[in-house]
Amino acid sequence: MKTSPRIAKSLPRTLLASAIISIYCCGAGIVRADNASPELKPPEKKKWEATATAGVTLTRGNTENFMATLLFNAKHSWDQNELLFGASAGYGENSVANNAGGRDDTVTDSYAKAFGQYNHLFTPRTYAGLRIAGEHDDIAAVAYRVIVSPLAGYYFIKETNSTLAGEIGPSYVREKFFGEPVDDFIALRVAERFEHKFASGAKVWESVEWIPKIEDFDNYLVNAEAGVSAPISKALSVSLIAQDSYKSVPAKGKLKNDFKLIAGATYNF
Repeated sequence: MKTSPRIAKSLPRTLLASAIISIYCCGAGIVRADNASPELKPPEKKKWEATATAGVTLTRGNTENFMATLLFNAKHSWDQNELLFGASAGYGENSVANNAGGRDDTVTDSYAKAFGQYNHLFTPRTYAGLRIAGEHDDIAAVAYRVIVSPLAGYYFIKETNSTLAGEIGPSYVREKFFGEPVDDFIALRVAERFEHKFASGAKVWESVEWIPKIEDFDNYLVNAEAGVSAPISKALSVSLIAQDSYKSVPAKGKLKNDFKLIAGATYNF
């Protein structure tokens, strides 16, 4: 059977068009198959959550004031374990012009604090751990204070954006005020901490710990903190933090309560 010249002439073009259509259809099928079952990778968890806050106040004139405060906090969670670290330090001085043409200088703040805590979770909410804290404060006449606290804890709230934990346990306290002998004793530590993160990136938090001496509950230390931060970019926030420390039996000649209000910029790692 002979093929007509017209059909024979158009045959190569028909075959080429069919081949192109077949290749296109196969490619589209592959693309649809890939899109139908994409290989999704689980989001990577941050190894550390850390923030660093700095606040500075400076005035010049008849009265010259300088105050700087630095705070650092970090948290790391893996498997059934948690690590928490925190540190803060501040220095302030005041200089006033006197009648003799000179200046009278006074140190208004000079302190450093730090803590580290390890928790092991036996269940998603129940844990035990160890906390070690230390501080030095020239204005409160604290040469040093070290507190070692084994603890048992429980998360009353443990959600993606909110946590509320309570802790209790014994503590060993060793402290020395300037000009006074060293005092070391066994104490009780009762504490709680709360944190909530909003969808906007803003955050509020607070924490309180009460550490009374076992032999004399009228001799106790209370440390409290409350703060709020609002983001201005992915890595930068503005923060307002209130810190209060109350020592029922302070160094001789010193007040029981120290309050600090810190406004600053926070960098989020």
